[in-house]
Amino acid sequence: MTSPLEQKKIRITGPSVVTANRTWDGAVVYRTAQKGWSTELSDSAIVSTSDDARALLAEATADDVGAVGPYIAPVEIKDGGKVKPGNLREQIRAKGVTIDLQVPA
Repeated sequence: MTSPLEQKKIRITGPSVVTANRTWDGAVVYRTAQKGWSTELSDSAIVSTSDDARALLAEATADDVGAVGPYIAPVEIKDGGKVKPGNLREQIRAKGVTIDLQVPA
């Protein structure tokens, strides 16, 4: 039987990372080359082929204790190697929550 990840066609057109949300607090995290998670985009493992993206996504999906909902996201490499979010959704996620989380008294 083929896994859903193997059935899904993955096409990437440039540098990409795997991102998810950390299980214990929902923070945006990025898969690292050391097979861990980091809240820093600059720590992420960057892939540029569909096969590498599929492998990184499969590895991240298997780690459902550390993070949930992993997916492949585009990034841009700018200013001598600085990693930046590659689309509006990722720009918003990288900045953190968009509402005040404080409970009114």
